[in-house]
Amino acid sequence: MTTINKIINKALDGAKLSDSEIASLFKVQDLSEEAFAVQQAGRRFSAELLKGKAEIHGQIGINVGLCPKNCEFCSFAIENKVFTESTELSTEEVIEGVLSMEAAGASAIYIMETANFPFEKYLEISSAVRAAMKTDIPMIANAGDFDDEGAKALVKAGFKGIYHAIRMGEGEHTRIPIANRLKTIEAAKSAGLLVGTCVEPVGPEYSIEELVEKTVLTREMEAVFSGSMRRTRIPTSPLAQWGQVSYARMATIVAAVALATGTGVPGNCTHEPNQLAIHSGANLIWAEVGSNPRDTEAETVRGWTVDRCKEIYAECDWDVLEGSSVMYS
Repeated sequence: MTTINKIINKALDGAKLSDSEIASLFKVQDLSEEAFAVQQAGRRFSAELLKGKAEIHGQIGINVGLCPKNCEFCSFAIENKVFTESTELSTEEVIEGVLSMEAAGASAIYIMETANFPFEKYLEISSAVRAAMKTDIPMIANAGDFDDEGAKALVKAGFKGIYHAIRMGEGEHTRIPIANRLKTIEAAKSAGLLVGTCVEPVGPEYSIEELVEKTVLTREMEAVFSGSMRRTRIPTSPLAQWGQVSYARMATIVAAVALATGTGVPGNCTHEPNQLAIHSGANLIWAEVGSNPRDTEAETVRGWTVDRCKEIYAECDWDVLEGSSVMYS
């Protein structure tokens, strides 16, 4: 316990943790005294960075597979055979979904596409959404990889930032080279787009070493938020055999990521929303409408509403930010 306390105090003092210190946080046993200490520290740290406020962002998925990138954790992957055809929402349906989350109090809106969705069409839809929005809350792109010109086009369409991650098992469980993901992040930053990211999707088979590697990557990105998301089991996926990480375990991982990424990364997310991770420092969660890469229904039944997100934050004694995202300001 003495070693863990030293690492926790070092993080709380604002010092940068080494890879071995981050690994020690991830290695604590679930439900142990050390795990609870990490979780309590993660909550304290995240709360101080955003002055006790939590944020609720909204995401709309505008289309459903079939995506040839074949990320094994994703329901849109062709090889997972969840969907038999590609479908998409009309621009009017996208606007309707966005306005409903905006009116409910989301602090940012994400427009999500599959990696093979036509980029020009994505820009066209997103521009229409931005024009229709009633407030100035930021619009965030959750899209496939793009180059410098693509990043500039996103800015022109009204985006303030992007969500982009180098996923667990990237290049092995996906057909996307890590280098492509990194180039996209650099292109976004060069164009003035703020980057949010996450250590995801976490499954029980991944090593401590990879958890540390991906956590350090999120710190080096100078992201506006990091955090962690567990992998949802898609029954037809090759990864289904490994099952899911428990929320008890995710509470420690989320808290450890917060301490590891430090004061330069104010946001600490978790997904899907759950009380244990929120109580342990997750100051960002999402409401969702439209398609969902963790769902087997074209119109998500897993996604939470903004009001439901507010309720879970209230249950965990967080105050929810009203108005535009501080993370993406």
